[in-house]
Amino acid sequence: MSEINSWKIFFDNYAPHYMEESFTQNTIEEVDFIEEEFKLPKKAAIIDVGCGTGRHVLELARRGYKVTGLDISARMLDEGRKVSEAENLEVNFIQANAVNFTLIDKFAACICLCEGAFGLLSMHEKPFVRDQKILGNIYSVLKPGAKFILTALNGLKKIREFSEEDVEKGRFDPIDIVEIYSLSEMLEEAPEGITIKEKGFLASELKMMLEKAGFRVENIYGGTAGSWKRERLKMDEMEVMIISHKEN
Repeated sequence: MSEINSWKIFFDNYAPHYMEESFTQNTIEEVDFIEEEFKLPKKAAIIDVGCGTGRHVLELARRGYKVTGLDISARMLDEGRKVSEAENLEVNFIQANAVNFTLIDKFAACICLCEGAFGLLSMHEKPFVRDQKILGNIYSVLKPGAKFILTALNGLKKIREFSEEDVEKGRFDPIDIVEIYSLSEMLEEAPEGITIKEKGFLASELKMMLEKAGFRVENIYGGTAGSWKRERLKMDEMEVMIISHKEN
């Protein structure tokens, strides 16, 4: 019997409401940023790992790129397909787990943004082990020299948010910088006894993980959704952004 993936349950239920969130309202500006970083010719192949409803790949498709969106949630992907079909956009949506996907195609660039996959731990998954696999999978589908933009939850902010009482109650793991809570806190009709975990990352952790996977880090910025700027990471910023490329 396969293990329950608590994040798949969450995103399948969250799908119809995802695009109502405030952090999803700046897609145009974010894709402007992506284009400026990638500097790719039109029709170049780009993959989004943990694409959710596909808001970034849909906009990239509108701009003439060949795009693939990969996500664990069928319902999130269905939301994206509705848009692509309505606008007659060519988007290859694939349902797969970022931890263990394999693809034949090779891509000129990759995005993994807004906690669509990275740092989201199901009940029995261990931090670092899980996300290192994701980086390895991404590396395997990129062409030599391909750029990669990753955003992840800022561990500095998480550390400053939680107290010793939270640690005692099992709400926060200060060793791995992991927040732990019941799925029922997020979904009204969630199955009982299922926990959900989010890992915050120090920029140094991300840099070491990327380098271990074979990437060369170019820049580290604050990367909070809706406010992407080429500026240093601030202590209480929601997300950290790392821009790297696959070594030749």
